[in-house]
Parts: sequence; C-alpha cells; structure tokens
Amino acid sequence: MQNLHSPTPDASSQDSGAQAGASTHFGFKTVSEKEKAGKVAEVFHSVAGRYDIMNDLMSVGLHRVWKAFTIGRADVRPGMKVLDIAGGTGDLARAFAKRAGARGEVWLTDINDSMLRVGRDRLTDQGMLLPTAVCDAENLPFPSGYFDRVSVAFGLRNMTHKDRALSEMRRVLKPGGKLLVLEFSRVAKPLAPAYDWYSFNVLPWLGKKVAGDEASYRYLAESIRMHPDQSTLAGMLADAGLSRVRYFNLSAGLVALHEGVNLG
Repeated sequence: MQNLHSPTPDASSQDSGAQAGASTHFGFKTVSEKEKAGKVAEVFHSVAGRYDIMNDLMSVGLHRVWKAFTIGRADVRPGMKVLDIAGGTGDLARAFAKRAGARGEVWLTDINDSMLRVGRDRLTDQGMLLPTAVCDAENLPFPSGYFDRVSVAFGLRNMTHKDRALSEMRRVLKPGGKLLVLEFSRVAKPLAPAYDWYSFNVLPWLGKKVAGDEASYRYLAESIRMHPDQSTLAGMLADAGLSRVRYFNLSAGLVALHEGVNLG
C-alpha cells in the first residue's frame, strides 16, 4: 500500500482532449483520437465471446483474486448505489449487487455493446436483472453525486482521455463515495524481463490459439506498457479532485488497485 496524495489546485482546468485532430496511442502506434476509439471497439468486439476464458488462461486465475480484493475494498453495503464502468462480463457488478441487496442499485455499463451483451446475458441467466447501459466513461449519463461507489476494472487503460474519465467518475460520486480503479501496472523490476517475454510471446500465441485473435492480445501487452505507472495514476486521481488516494500493488505490481474518496 502506498501513501496518500492531495489534489492539485488546477486539476479542473486540465483537458487532454481539447485540441481538434489530436493524436494518441493505440498500443505502441500513434493514431488519431477518433481512430483509437474505433480500434479499441474492434478489439473488444473480437474477444467478447472468449474474454473470460482468456482472462483465466493469461492470469492463471489470478484475476479472480485481484477482483476479490477490489470487492473487499469497495465495502458495498445494503442499499448502496454502485456504478461499474467498463464492466464487461459482469464479475464485479454481480458481487456488488449481492452486497447491495434488494434496496441497492447496481449499474453495469460498458462502451462496447458486445461486451455488455455478454455480461447482461450472463447475469440474466443467473437470475440477476441489473440496469445496464452502453455509455462512455468520459461523458457519463448520470446525475452528479448519485453513486456511493464507482469501479472500473481493466478499462481505464483503454480510455483516450483518462483525466476526463476520472473527473466524470468523481462527479457522479456522492460526498464520501469511493472510486476504485483496478488496472495492470508496473511489475517489480526483477520480474520485468520475464514478464516482457511472456507478454510479447505467450499472450499473442494464446490469443491466436484460443480467441483466434493474435493482434488484440499484442495490443493488450502494448497498452499495459503505455498506461501510467502506480504513482502517476495516483496523481491523476488526486488531480481529478479525489482525496485519500492510495494504491495497493497486487502480484508484485503486475496489477494495482487505486482508490480515492470524493470529499465533496
């Protein structure tokens, strides 16, 4: 666990997407912002049907441990309102709904309709009828101060304007509400060479053999390297107006859980 950060005074004025025709990264490639949105959508349309199987194979089941830790830190209680962003196949939303109970309200959202459809259908098959919405985290269609908890697991990495998305997440939190961001991060240096070999050799091979999509899993490896490291992301949460920001390294920093509180 790492220490706290304080918001910087000019966070609200930052907007990395303000310039028309701006470029950004898609993995190691430089593309236009508009082009990135389409490319990311293609990735998840392609892998939606095999997403959970690939998660189990790639992480040797560890993604379940990381999500369980996140669920514990969320501390969702009966009657709470929870927003799960980039919720994909619904793992976190299902756990939150069980804890929020009949008086609670848990939204499953994703910008990708293929992923959302898989999650919605799976939850329905399990007898859980949760509200779902296709929505962009950079422009959330919810009123300010509505949710007790907001979570995003393995989704922030793919967002073009992370600062804008984090500000939106803070906006929809109630005073005292908590944001939780679970994402791939920087692994401990002694493990980096082995992790790089695995990422750029084994992951694309698994993607080709299991999901029939080598390119999407090469993008996954590249996108992880382009994502901010632990301390940089903690600073971004603080800049978005969140307080009591901290992070927890999981599996030697392979993944980190960041959290922050909206003190209103």
